[in-house]
Amino acid sequence: MLPMYSATDHTAGNRLFIRRIIAALVLITLLSAALVVRLVYLQIVGHELYASKAKENSVKITPMVPTRGIIYDRNGKILADNTPSYSLDLIPEQITDMAATLQRLQQLLDISPDKIELFEKQRKRQKRFTSIPLLLNMNDDELAKFAVVRPYFPGVDIHTHLVRHYPYGDLAAHVVGYVGRINEEEMKTLPMSEYRGSTHLGKLGIESSYEKELHGKTGYAEIETNVQARSLNTLSENAPEPGANLYLTLDIDLQKTAFDALAGYNGAVVAIDIKTGGVLVFASRPGFDPNPFVVGISNDTYKALSESDDQPLYNRALRGLYPPGSTIKPFVALAGLEEGAISAQQKLFCPGYYQIPGSTHKYRDWRKGGHGSVNMSQAITQSCDVYFYRLASILGIDRMHGFLEKFGFGEKSGIDLSGEKAGLLPSKQWKQDHRNREWALGETLITGIGQGFLQVTPLQLARATATLANRGDIVNPFLVDKIVSATYIGPPPHPPQQALALKSANLNSVIDGMINVVNSEHGTAKSIGRNIPYQIAGKTGTAQVFNIKQNAKYNEHSIDFKLRDHALFIAFAPVGDPQIAIAVIAENGGHGGSVAAPIAAQVIKQYMREKLKKPEPEPSEAKPVEETANPPPQRED
Repeated sequence: MLPMYSATDHTAGNRLFIRRIIAALVLITLLSAALVVRLVYLQIVGHELYASKAKENSVKITPMVPTRGIIYDRNGKILADNTPSYSLDLIPEQITDMAATLQRLQQLLDISPDKIELFEKQRKRQKRFTSIPLLLNMNDDELAKFAVVRPYFPGVDIHTHLVRHYPYGDLAAHVVGYVGRINEEEMKTLPMSEYRGSTHLGKLGIESSYEKELHGKTGYAEIETNVQARSLNTLSENAPEPGANLYLTLDIDLQKTAFDALAGYNGAVVAIDIKTGGVLVFASRPGFDPNPFVVGISNDTYKALSESDDQPLYNRALRGLYPPGSTIKPFVALAGLEEGAISAQQKLFCPGYYQIPGSTHKYRDWRKGGHGSVNMSQAITQSCDVYFYRLASILGIDRMHGFLEKFGFGEKSGIDLSGEKAGLLPSKQWKQDHRNREWALGETLITGIGQGFLQVTPLQLARATATLANRGDIVNPFLVDKIVSATYIGPPPHPPQQALALKSANLNSVIDGMINVVNSEHGTAKSIGRNIPYQIAGKTGTAQVFNIKQNAKYNEHSIDFKLRDHALFIAFAPVGDPQIAIAVIAENGGHGGSVAAPIAAQVIKQYMREKLKKPEPEPSEAKPVEETANPPPQRED
């Protein structure tokens, strides 16, 4: 039997159908509205953004790396340049068996596992059609070996690049520094806009301190690409701005003289142009060859350098800390005069030792029998320790600290190299803060002869000597004399020169003693002052490496070489018109007069020959400066 439907049921069905139609129309309307809104946004509001994104899919912005600036010495000799270098590059997508290809190349060209590992890391970060270097800086032998078998290595080819090169090797490594590959940590801190595409960064020396100037400004090119990002065509270019060229105050010929003269000793030589503050010599021996760091130094080679007992990577001129020994005596003498603690002609008696009242300990002089009665000039000339024990006791450590600080001891010089050490200039407060102990009078005495806690760098010694020669006008050392770029030619900013208010008579008294050190028959460096048409003022120094027991005798021939005293010498010349100041430290050299002073003399004489532009006179008997004391036999301090 068929079901029966009422009129009520028919009406309810119609209503349900109408509601569904309305809901469908509302949904279609809303979806249409959303589509219209989206179209409006894409076409009007977001047009610029999406047009740019669409362009990026077809146009690639490629960085154009600038050429790094050249570094020259004061005479225009190149210390760092960019030379063409050949590299062995691989394109992964063109190589069917990468492992076998690498193995064959490794056997052919003796490629180290370190270079294979670096190649694999780069391959993972690059697209398969990108050319990736495997071997950099190929030599002629490697080029010839590969040229013969080149047809049997599809996807492998030789490309030419500009690579940083240091023609003087270890001679200027600690000054010029080197560039190396940018690591991940460095990339996080570098401005991406300037270093896109760059692979190297200054790591040390001038290369690091003047990285911004040397690097230049990165350019870019718009490259049309296909969907696989392969380059099709260059649309436009914005050329990079090359890095600035730097002209240093360094004289590489003088640098070589100093470096060679140090042969046989670790140490440092720093020479400064007194008139300007420009550093003429900044030698640290032993050095190292910076060139392997550019292309990637092997782990074994770096380990050998970093673990060597001679520490060739350590910049002794900038960071080496040494007791100054007797080279501090001219500054302590000047402190005594300026502070009114003593007069230049006042004599102090030296019996060969000094004792603090009430103590049995003897602070010994280098000469067992003593020097007798000596004034200041004689004490400097003969390097009388007892005189300076007594003077230090009169001054006290805090007055010595305050005066020596004026000459730059205990603080950084501000030279345009990073990593400089400040040395150590002790005081009562320093010992309380760092050792939590009271200062002892005995520590004041040994500070007066450049021992104890006192530590200086060779750069500080040279700067203080230059300031003394400049009669209190503080000399601020620097290395970069001129910057030459597309937008600027001139010097970098230097701090203004300040002057110490020193009495001329006091300066003359101290300098007279230094003149006698070199030019008197009883001077500790008399061997270097002969047969030259000008006078050198200097001071020898010997710094103990270890303490000697009270009644023991020091015999350098019976102890290990590394335990022998350091030899030091400071000087300036010519006395009448000072041009050059120098500080020399020869580690374990023993005697300043016989080891360090001749090194300084070689540098000074070469510099003055260039200044005078005439040969030195034929050997003749030079008349020594007369002294007014009973001088003991010469000591090589």
